[in-house]
Amino acid sequence: MDPALLDAADLLRPFRDRFVLPQGTIYLDGNSLGCLPKATAPKITELVNVDWGQNLIGSWNVAGWVDAPQRVGDKIARLVGAEEGEVVACDSTSVNVFKALCAALSANPGRSTILSERGNFPTDVYMMQGLEALTGRRVSARLVDGETVLDAIDDDTAVVLLTQVHYRTGRVRDMVATTAAAQARGALVIWDLSHSAGAIPADLSGANADFAVGCGYKFLNGGPGAPGYIFAARRHQDTAMPALSGWFGHARPFDFDDAYRPAPGIARFLVGTPPIIGLAALEVGVDLMREADMAQVRSKSVAMGELFARRMAPLCERHGFMLASPADPAERGSQISYAHPEAYPIVQALIARGVVGDFRAPDVLRFGLTPLYTSFGEIAAAVDTIAAVMDEGAWDRPEFKVRAAVT
Repeated sequence: MDPALLDAADLLRPFRDRFVLPQGTIYLDGNSLGCLPKATAPKITELVNVDWGQNLIGSWNVAGWVDAPQRVGDKIARLVGAEEGEVVACDSTSVNVFKALCAALSANPGRSTILSERGNFPTDVYMMQGLEALTGRRVSARLVDGETVLDAIDDDTAVVLLTQVHYRTGRVRDMVATTAAAQARGALVIWDLSHSAGAIPADLSGANADFAVGCGYKFLNGGPGAPGYIFAARRHQDTAMPALSGWFGHARPFDFDDAYRPAPGIARFLVGTPPIIGLAALEVGVDLMREADMAQVRSKSVAMGELFARRMAPLCERHGFMLASPADPAERGSQISYAHPEAYPIVQALIARGVVGDFRAPDVLRFGLTPLYTSFGEIAAAVDTIAAVMDEGAWDRPEFKVRAAVT
């Protein structure tokens, strides 16, 4: 179908006007950093000028700062199929991975191996390896090929850490089947939802998930370095120990006890003082996302991916691109990736022409499909720009081959 006709039928199109979108830019990197909601700046300005500037420390009570992690967590819970009181917004994804690993190990005593797939997002793997080193290798971190993860679970596997939507390829794992199979072998499962929440339907309760983590700055549009979140199924909350026993995770933090007593429920997964400005920005993005119909979001995402793939097909033949995502759109998250030996300079040449995707080593061009603010016309124009960059050889310039710190 013609992109203009698809845009005319787009039920999500009104959301586009609620984001700051730089003129002349086609932004296909919302799976790395979401765009700025127009409501965020006024919210932060009010918080800084009134709540902080005028009410000062009183805003912990009168402005509800102290409850922000649980309040925002409950809102995120509705986006990932969790119940109220099972998600708390706090810390970074990396810190939350560490807490979830420790909690899962404590909830599955007698087992000491943590298992994941090779090529999982680095922070997940690094946290596993760090925990192995911290425990003097009493805990073992093990990586296997993605297709063999379930077969690799043995009698010592305490927890399996997996990403629902793979960051490089966009491949979607079956959360229900994978969780059931791992639990049947006696392992608990941690799901990384960083590329899921706000992008595809996720149902932690329906999958009987044990733990999950995610970030707030991709499809939730919480801003650079936005707080992450952690989910713990209610059945684990009062027995699992997340290891980082911080002040805000205490049962009564303002009793100032010398001895740590974990808070009941999800609050024990808090650590230090909540980052209020970051949580306020995240809450705006989450509130906006909650207004959207996830079925419509997913339907548009799939349609955009199909349009992108269809228009890229001639370029695959002509210029050597290879689809790095699953061919079946139902098996892709809200992104599409292609492999090419010159992926990095091609991405830089595209950015110079106003089409912003990103590069993932060693050879992947990654394009995020963000249904709330990306149009079908932009998808078509982006692929036309890729064709022009390749046909003209515009990528083959020295300045496009110099690696920046962030790719």
